[in-house]
Amino acid sequence: MRPVALAKHLIDSNRYMVLGTVDPDGRPRVSPVYFSPDGYSVVYWVSSLESHHSQNIAERPEVSMVVFDSVAEIGSGEAVYLIARAEVVPDDELEECLDTVVWTRFPGLRQFTAAELRDPEVRRLYRARISEHSIHIPGRHSEYGTGTDRRMTVDLG
Repeated sequence: MRPVALAKHLIDSNRYMVLGTVDPDGRPRVSPVYFSPDGYSVVYWVSSLESHHSQNIAERPEVSMVVFDSVAEIGSGEAVYLIARAEVVPDDELEECLDTVVWTRFPGLRQFTAAELRDPEVRRLYRARISEHSIHIPGRHSEYGTGTDRRMTVDLG
């Protein structure tokens, strides 16, 4: 699969991503979250304001994410890495985001209303605006391999 097609396929076909944030003391923190993409430039998820990663985002909104098939055979794994800036979706944008993006991907999932995602409730809708996409290239890849596993930046437009 071509690099751009691979990145899009991974985002389109997976439900979970690993969200990387930074603790106040500088330690990395990773958390699995289910996500819903809006094209390939924004991803959404619901989290509690009290969760560790949400508190980290409030202090440092720069995040890293990775989307991959966790059941792939060893040696055949593929991943797309995302660099982004995360934020709580503002109250005045909740209805539109929930109706057009978030719940369309998870029709069987309990669907929060906008009222359940704003004060005084504890859950919020988060989004991350992606600034960079890259994919995992195995060192042995027939076309793009260099002998060492690496990341290749791709432009998803």
